Amino acid sequence: MALSVGIVGLPNVGKSTLFNALLKKQQAYVANFPFATIEPNIGVVPVPDSRLKQLAQVVKDSENIDHLPPEVPATVQFLDIAGLIAGAHKGEGLGNKFLSHIREVNAVCHVVRAFSDPDIIKEGTVDPKTDLDIVETELKLADFQTLEKQKDPGNTPDKELSKKWEVVSKLKDALEKGIPAREIELSIEEEKYAKELSLLTAKPILVALNVDEKDLVRAREIEKEQAKQFGLNEIQVIVICAKTESELSDLSEGEQSEYLKDLGIDKSGLERLIKKAFSTLGLITFLTAGEKEVRAWTLKEGTNAQNASGVIHTDFIINFIKADVVDFQDFITYGWKKAREEGKVRSEGKEYLIKDGEVLEFKIGQ
Repeated sequence: MALSVGIVGLPNVGKSTLFNALLKKQQAYVANFPFATIEPNIGVVPVPDSRLKQLAQVVKDSENIDHLPPEVPATVQFLDIAGLIAGAHKGEGLGNKFLSHIREVNAVCHVVRAFSDPDIIKEGTVDPKTDLDIVETELKLADFQTLEKQKDPGNTPDKELSKKWEVVSKLKDALEKGIPAREIELSIEEEKYAKELSLLTAKPILVALNVDEKDLVRAREIEKEQAKQFGLNEIQVIVICAKTESELSDLSEGEQSEYLKDLGIDKSGLERLIKKAFSTLGLITFLTAGEKEVRAWTLKEGTNAQNASGVIHTDFIINFIKADVVDFQDFITYGWKKAREEGKVRSEGKEYLIKDGEVLEFKIGQ
C-alpha cells in the first residue's frame, strides 16, 4: 500500500518551505527511478532505509554477480493541500479544493508555527495550539455538514439504514461537543458505516512543529511538552525545521550527515516525520531480495502472509502457496542459499502474520 500524507497549515507557518524541500528530494528520487509519475502538487519521496544497501551487497556476494542489484525503497506521497483560511468548510478561499484533497490521504500532517522570525508576519496565529485548533475546527465543521446531509430513515424496516442512522447520530452528538471522529469509540460494525461517510476528522493526524534551527537539539523534550498541550500521543508530534530541511535537500549524503552532526542531531526531520507517520498509521515494511532488485514494501501491521503477497501483485493472493521467511540479520549473515542450508528459512502458511524487516520470498502456483 502507498502511504499518503496531506500537509496542511495556515499562512506563514512554513508549509511551503517544507513541501519545496520535499520536492527537491523527490527530484533526486525520480532521477534514480524514472518510472515514478508525479503531479505538481504531489511529492513522492523514498523512505530512508539503510537495510536495502546491506541486502544489495549480500545478494551480490552470495549470488556471485558482478553488480549490485538496484535498491527500490518504499515511498511516501506528500500532498501540498493549499487554501486553508477560517471559513474553509463554507467554501471560503480554496475551501472546497482543500477539503476534497484531505479526503484522498491516509493521514493529515498539521504544520504549526513555533519559530521566531520577526520578518514573517503571524497571520491569525498566536501559538502552535491555536494553529492546530483553527484547522481542526474547520474539519469538524465540514464533517458536521456531511452528517447534516444524511437523511433520517424514520421507522424503516430496513435494518441497514437504521444502523447507519444510529452511527450518524452518534457521530453528530460527539462532533457537537468538539470531539473529532477518530476519538469516537465505535464497534467493528459501526466503523464500517462510519467509513462510508469519509469524515475528515476520522483521519489520523501528525503535528509538525516548525521550530528555529537552534531548537532541534531539544526536539524530544519539545515533542513531549507539546504533545501534552495538544492532547496527543508523542508519536504524533514531530519537531522539524523547514529551513534546515530546505538546506539539507541541496547537500550530498555525506554533507547532510556532517550538517546534522554539527546541529547535534542524528536524523533529518523528514526521516523522523516518515517514521512517526508509519507508527501513527500502524505500518511496517517487509523486504524482498534478488538479482533483479532489493525492495521494501509497505504493509499494515497484523497482515497475514497471503494478503501481504498481494502487495506485490494482486494475483498472488489467489495463487498463494506459502511464504519463505528469514529474519533480516540471518539473511545478512548467510544470504538465501546458505540460510536455507543452515535451517534459518521458515516456510509459513497463509495465516502467518508478517513482522517488520523480515525478508520474504513467496511461492505462487499457476
